[in-house]
Amino acid sequence: MDWFKRTTKGIQTRTEEKKDTPQGLWYKSPTGKIVDTDELAKNFYVSPEDDYHVRVGSDIYFEILFDNNKYKELDPTLTSKDPLKFEDTKSYKTRLQAAKKKTHLKDAVRTAVGNSNGNPLVVACMDFGFIGGSMGSVVGEKIFRAADHALKNKIPLLVISKSGGARMMEAALSLMQMAKTSAKLAQLADAGIPYISLCTDPTTGGTTASFAMLGDINIAEPGALIGFAGPRVVKDTTGQDLPDGFQTAEFVLEHGFLDFITHRKELKKKVNLYLDLVLNRALSQS
Repeated sequence: MDWFKRTTKGIQTRTEEKKDTPQGLWYKSPTGKIVDTDELAKNFYVSPEDDYHVRVGSDIYFEILFDNNKYKELDPTLTSKDPLKFEDTKSYKTRLQAAKKKTHLKDAVRTAVGNSNGNPLVVACMDFGFIGGSMGSVVGEKIFRAADHALKNKIPLLVISKSGGARMMEAALSLMQMAKTSAKLAQLADAGIPYISLCTDPTTGGTTASFAMLGDINIAEPGALIGFAGPRVVKDTTGQDLPDGFQTAEFVLEHGFLDFITHRKELKKKVNLYLDLVLNRALSQS
């Protein structure tokens, strides 16, 4: 069976001399498309071949939305405590410390005010990297304060949702944020100040059941997962097979829960076009 024997050694590299490809040079989308990370960044972190919208954080959305990436962050020092002394396999305090170290964030949402196409805009953007973008007391309080800032200064509000739902480590305190944020958004509506809700991947749980679906206009990024419970839970509860694409932004749009879907590179333009129309402003140039 000499067929399987190597007749020549050829070029061989000692193990200690081998070099792995540096991490982060390439990104592989869920459909298997490979894209250079520099190209991905230039394309607003959207895979150019399959249009897959990569999950990004508040820093990227602020850069997209605010003119020259200039803005004033609101309530940047708010941070969660552990009033319930929650402990599971790991204490809540330990999880908070780990999340802060990993993400360099104080909690799962950042809020800011600045100009977008020359007009003032308040933006609240959730970060999935911080404990799955879960909604705890700080998330609710910061969105409440952002809406209050918009109300007092008569500035439109945009909330970008990216969340796994309520933060279980805060139990009822987390659930109370649903009513708290909804009540403040009702005041915004009564004052005639526009509120835009942008659902990104994923928007689920208590976030969907409160502020994410209360916009004067509800929009989403392509392919975003939007729903209350996950598909597996829904299937187990109903005992029925789910339609193809269930809970994708496209499915939700088709069934009337969204107004439109926007590509990330069109986000700033579409948001300001809507605001120009409803506020009877001169149409933005960019």
